[in-house]
Amino acid sequence: MNADILKERQNATFDVEKLTNILDGGPEFTTRRREIESMVLNDPDFMEEDPNFLSRSERYDQAVRKSAQMILKLREYGIADPEEIYCYKSTVHLGKPEPLDLHLGMFLPTLLNQANQEQMDRFFMPSWNLEIIGTYAQTEMGHGTHLRGLETTATYDPATQEFVLNSPTVSSIKWWPGGLGKTSNHAIVLAQLYTQGSCHGLHAFIVPIRDMNTHVPLPGIVVGDIGPKFGFDEIDNGYLKMENVRIPRENMLMKYAKVEPDGTYMKPPSTKLTYGTMVFIRSMIVGESARALSKACTIAIRYSAVRHQSEIRPGEPEPQILDFQTQQYKLFPLLATAYAFIFVGQYMKNTYSRISGDINQGDFSELPELHALSAGLKAFTTWTANAAIEVCRMSCGGHGYSRSSGLPDLYVNFTPTCTYEGENTVMMLQTARYLVKSYQQAKAGQQLSGIVSYLNEADHRRVQPQPVSARPTVVDINDLASLVEIYKLRAAILVGMAAKSIQQELQHRKNQADAWNNSAIDLVKASDAHCHYVVVKLFTDKLGEIGDTAVHSVVSSLALLYALHGITVNSGDFLQAGLLSVPQVLQISIRIKELLSQLRPNAVALVDSFDIHNKKLNSVLGRYDGNVYENMFEWARRSPLNATEVHESFHKYLKPLRSKL
Repeated sequence: MNADILKERQNATFDVEKLTNILDGGPEFTTRRREIESMVLNDPDFMEEDPNFLSRSERYDQAVRKSAQMILKLREYGIADPEEIYCYKSTVHLGKPEPLDLHLGMFLPTLLNQANQEQMDRFFMPSWNLEIIGTYAQTEMGHGTHLRGLETTATYDPATQEFVLNSPTVSSIKWWPGGLGKTSNHAIVLAQLYTQGSCHGLHAFIVPIRDMNTHVPLPGIVVGDIGPKFGFDEIDNGYLKMENVRIPRENMLMKYAKVEPDGTYMKPPSTKLTYGTMVFIRSMIVGESARALSKACTIAIRYSAVRHQSEIRPGEPEPQILDFQTQQYKLFPLLATAYAFIFVGQYMKNTYSRISGDINQGDFSELPELHALSAGLKAFTTWTANAAIEVCRMSCGGHGYSRSSGLPDLYVNFTPTCTYEGENTVMMLQTARYLVKSYQQAKAGQQLSGIVSYLNEADHRRVQPQPVSARPTVVDINDLASLVEIYKLRAAILVGMAAKSIQQELQHRKNQADAWNNSAIDLVKASDAHCHYVVVKLFTDKLGEIGDTAVHSVVSSLALLYALHGITVNSGDFLQAGLLSVPQVLQISIRIKELLSQLRPNAVALVDSFDIHNKKLNSVLGRYDGNVYENMFEWARRSPLNATEVHESFHKYLKPLRSKL
């Protein structure tokens, strides 16, 4: 064990295990998670070669092998709880994506949610037993987030009782679905449904794409891998072009919408029924943001505790770089953010399971709010975590650029979350639509409930921008309740400003659509402020659940740092709205410096509390034992370029060059 990191752990003022239990949702969950992790990490069948030293094809091959083993073991051990399956899977693949992701995460759940009983009988067990391996083919080369623009067609032919699927244009080729290129033999294809001469919009169809025995593409199917990407080397993201592909009428998912044998279309009882899956996945992504950021902070903070560089006082030994205030200012707010996002992820998961019970009973009343919140928080957390991972990488100096640090891989595998399951700017605008609608209802005298109740008219009168001197409220910058209040007022003011911007645009004889587009910057800011308020509020609420005094004290410092740092980053909003004065903003900067010093002795213990196993962290810099340099040298020597002392290029090019010069 490295002496510096040992000393860091001895300096901690709280019990790490107690905080780990809180982050896991209780000691029994910590125990079970560790059981599952050790089952996987001690299993020789999951041993792997370092993917950094493999070609793309080898990485894909290794991932498929591990996925196949994983399915067998899950059955063998009888692991059926979705949370436990997720934990097992992310330990097998060390948090990286894998070729069966869309089969397990989209194909099976879509069958469960949208197939009728007869379709379940036909398709579910073969899919469960991986005779059918499926993917979810929605995105096309020309359209992603704007689903109404998708061009793939499914035209019903009553003479044969079949749907005929086509990719009528180059831009309609399905593009990006994971597992589509080489792994899947079926796809749930989203296509525009045409019957009896009318288009009824997007519907889902089960389309066989490869022969079940030979795995050769079926007639009319052109399918393959889209080539190397920024990351996701283990995944065969694919393309799919269909030319008059015929499938039986019963292959359209018909739990809700139906096409009768004669071609008559029966529309679904509610358009909101398909929202559930989206909300679930977006809620999951909030948890992903927390996990990715926790990993990045663990790597950067542990490394900063063992790395000595430069000098603070001339002539004295080189300090740990974690002692530099600038390093603390880069990393500690991100550490606080990781904690905030973990608690928000827990809240989203609990809210989803509560509301999905209501949805099954046919009560959709809370769905619009949850839909808006999951869209906004998905964007808010992924944008923040994405930028933060890069800050962590740069805070590790040159070694952060090495793949051995684990940070480049973490970044390239996390960054697509900003785009998939709803591009972030579009997500923020969806949330804004809900906020503006709620604001207008409040203005019309309706009483709002739930998380947008702050938009009620009574609050409005209080939040008109006015000089600070005229405001009765005094903000105590050390009181979280007081800070939650000003985050709330900031959100209310920015939502109001966005709504007024739309009104002004409409008065300039603009139509609704142009007014919306010309107010989009304000709308995104309003959504961002709303999400920021929710995160600060949930972080503060969580403190009330922490009984242990020492843990409560350190997590309170993190919550305060998160809230105050957010104010300094957005100080213009708070000053402009008259929520804070210039002296208060200056006071906040001083308070942040005090909090950095206060958190410094606990920094390593706070990342230890995430309890991320070395193998899952997969970083030479972030190792639990702090023995960075020995292991970095060891890692470098394993590079394939070092397989021979003299590389063949010397004999081929450099040596002959001498005789020619």
